[in-house]
Amino acid sequence: MTSRTYIIEEGNRLNNYAIEPKMYVEQSQGFGFTEYAEMLNGRLAMIGFVSLILLEVFTGHGLIGWLTRL
Repeated sequence: MTSRTYIIEEGNRLNNYAIEPKMYVEQSQGFGFTEYAEMLNGRLAMIGFVSLILLEVFTGHGLIGWLTRL
């Protein structure tokens, strides 16, 4: 007996893995200026910018002033 998503073998054993999924291989390069790398870079830049603003708000000094006080 065959179904769309599974196969029942002899002895009424359920075989969920009888139908293999289609494989997808991406042909483009995975390094360099990819969309994911640019998105990650932008998010990290936003986190850094907000962190610098919070540092200035809580300490009263900018990054250079805060680093020279150490």
